[in-house]
Amino acid sequence: SMVARLVAASALGLALGYAAGWLGVCPVVKRIWTPSWVLFSGGWCFLLLAGFYGVIDVLEWKAWAFPLVVIGTNSIAAYCMAELLVSFVVHNLKVHIGPDSFLVLGPSYEPLLLGGAVLLMLWLVLFGMYRQKIFIRI
Repeated sequence: SMVARLVAASALGLALGYAAGWLGVCPVVKRIWTPSWVLFSGGWCFLLLAGFYGVIDVLEWKAWAFPLVVIGTNSIAAYCMAELLVSFVVHNLKVHIGPDSFLVLGPSYEPLLLGGAVLLMLWLVLFGMYRQKIFIRI
């Protein structure tokens, strides 16, 4: 089956990447994208793909994935917003909700809460575009 092939590709990528680093052939370094990192991270990507394919296409559990569909149908807009608007959204959230509102769980959780709020704001823009059938394509 396709899921089994994807899991096999995942195991192969993970094993080869880890082995290359462990044997000293090439270190597993994300920062400079070494060949061993590419194999290792590719293995994780295949494993995630196998999981999503199995759940969405084989088991046909699709409703939970709607937020991902909204992002995926306008991925170029999502990328551009993430690159260009995050600091603007963070500033406005702190101005309109309050500068300390994301400290409710303590300073350790501020980045998580702020990141979640920014993601929600950007997703709502993408959802509006989705409902209006506005799709940015190349």
